[in-house]
Amino acid sequence: PAGAAAAPLPEEDCMKLNPSFVGIALSSLLAIDLWASKRLGVCAGEGSAWGSARPLMKVIEVSGHGIPWLLGTFYGLCQSDSSAAREVLLNLLFALLLDLVMVAVVKGLVKRPRPTHNKMDMFVTISVDKYSFPSGHATRAALVCRFILRHLVLAVPLRVLVVLWALIVSISRVMLGRHNMTDVLFGLLLGYALYGVVEHCWLSPATAPALFALW
Repeated sequence: PAGAAAAPLPEEDCMKLNPSFVGIALSSLLAIDLWASKRLGVCAGEGSAWGSARPLMKVIEVSGHGIPWLLGTFYGLCQSDSSAAREVLLNLLFALLLDLVMVAVVKGLVKRPRPTHNKMDMFVTISVDKYSFPSGHATRAALVCRFILRHLVLAVPLRVLVVLWALIVSISRVMLGRHNMTDVLFGLLLGYALYGVVEHCWLSPATAPALFALW
């Protein structure tokens, strides 16, 4: 009827003149993250501000890669003749595998692209590694750092070096242009939390006799 009130427009057709404060804040933080990450990518290419340091950064990159850590841990597990050492190494292997799975799941869900200034020459990049969030290197660095400090008896200078290694690996991800800052920060938090899962699920001859029977 002519006098009937007009039907309201669907919500998606309405112009949102007052976007939410949370939306504005998140958009602003994302813009700051992208801007700062690009500014800090000083080793992203040979022509970058610190391009001459790029080879060193790539060595640091390899030191935090999952494949060397997995192979080294598995080799140590096979060569160890101490039951206590085998228990620690088996749990480190479990921690590294858990890290790979969790990072892959989050990357597959978020699917955040790598920074545009990243040069895709990474060491062994497969599957979801094409995505950026979170940084697997940062996650692994935090996890391994906590694990080593908890289960290896080290002198204070060596403990400091382990912490510095974790920090340098994480910072190098932004310097190389591999990740944005939020990728690295979330990766560090995730790795820190994953160590708690490893401790809670600690594998021992009492809790996992079948695994220890293999070794």
